[in-house]
Amino acid sequence: MGDISIKINIADRVYPLKVDASEEEIIRHAAKMVNEKIKELQDNYAVRDKQDLLSMCILQYATGMLKAEKNAQSHEEGVEQSVHELDRLLSDFFTK
Repeated sequence: MGDISIKINIADRVYPLKVDASEEEIIRHAAKMVNEKIKELQDNYAVRDKQDLLSMCILQYATGMLKAEKNAQSHEEGVEQSVHELDRLLSDFFTK
């Protein structure tokens, strides 16, 4: 597609960005999620400093991302083992 200029608001600050048009929706959704998480943290904790809220938000998302990567890697290893087992079974079957 091509680059477009957009403005994203995160924690009451506006950030002008140049993004690929195909990524605009994802970026806007990500910014919305960050703002919602900041609001949730602000409502649940006695924290008002935006820097602290952003740090807490980043920590939660980074932790979630690492857990998802670990799960995906574990799942891939399980699939790989299953494929090897299936291959072994088929090899045994066809060599008899």
